[in-house]
Amino acid sequence: MSEMRELYQELILDHHRQPRNFGILENANHRSEGYNPLCGDRVTMYVIVDGDVIKDVSFEGSGCAICMASTSVMTGEIKGKTLAEVTVLFGRFHDLLTGGPDETPNTDGLGKLVVFHGVREYPVRVKCATLPWHTLKAALENSDEPTTTE
Repeated sequence: MSEMRELYQELILDHHRQPRNFGILENANHRSEGYNPLCGDRVTMYVIVDGDVIKDVSFEGSGCAICMASTSVMTGEIKGKTLAEVTVLFGRFHDLLTGGPDETPNTDGLGKLVVFHGVREYPVRVKCATLPWHTLKAALENSDEPTTTE
């Protein structure tokens, strides 16, 4: 189990140090900003949606390792998915992070997002890991208000 935890931590650190899909996405037709006042995380999501499919996604921002890694991994996992698939994925990811300590999470379809399973042991960090998801949701809903975890 400790070897798996180390592998997960290394993946999180890798995505924090070298985030994927980082930068402004030209021609994005959806955009939103998110802020976690507790940790200071800031994320701006850029999304290109064609029909009901996420064709491309990127982000800018700064924050803790959990937030930046979560955003990086999320962007890789949602590309090419339908909006309905992304909604289901967000629900599964949220369940992964918020389930009880004795509860076995459903990891089906989570891909690399399973590396955040350990976050459930640190409830204050759940907001760090879910900020990009809430920001993405606001972008897809064309919300003009910045997203906050408070």
